[in-house]
Amino acid sequence: MFVVAVIFTLVLTYPYLSLDMADSRTQVRDGTHYVVLVVHIFTAAVALVLGPLQFIPKIRARRRVHRTIGRSYLLAGVLPSALATVPVALWSGRLLTQAGLITAAVLWLTTGGLAYRAARRGDVTSHRAWMMRNYALTFLAVTSRILVPLLLLAQIPLGRVEAGSIGAQAPSMIPLGQTLGWIINLIVVEIIIKRAPERRRQRFVAATATGPSQTVDK
Repeated sequence: MFVVAVIFTLVLTYPYLSLDMADSRTQVRDGTHYVVLVVHIFTAAVALVLGPLQFIPKIRARRRVHRTIGRSYLLAGVLPSALATVPVALWSGRLLTQAGLITAAVLWLTTGGLAYRAARRGDVTSHRAWMMRNYALTFLAVTSRILVPLLLLAQIPLGRVEAGSIGAQAPSMIPLGQTLGWIINLIVVEIIIKRAPERRRQRFVAATATGPSQTVDK
């Protein structure tokens, strides 16, 4: 997942490294729109890359490192990107994009807040579950871009889309891909959480509670 996140981050951020509005893959109306879009993209990239590191046992065992990455993930990634999502969605002018992305942004902030609160009160199991839900929403950046071409390909046998016009039809399918993306991600992660073996949860709690030195000894 970390490798996939890095690859998608490079692909998604590359057009915006020049900070030239002409290179934007999304139509922007003015400089303010472009700045907010860039903030959204780069802070989302921070969350996308840092997120998988939080699920690596060796990093979780180093509690100080785990906390530092977690706070950076939430404060430098999730929080600013989710807030920037709202105006970006509203400026899109598409009702499905507005409803889908704003709902995802609210859930992104809510699950992040619940994960942080669970960590503060020492509820490791709940913290992990909320972080999994939160990263499922972060991973929307990847899932939505996989879903769009798949949705278009699925329409070819039905005669609704011609093979040669997939590229031209992609923009019309993006709102649906963005909305389905976070819904599918949350469904998948809920299945994983519900089916996780109790022994796995106990190992996670034990590894976090014992600290780095005892975990390494084991």
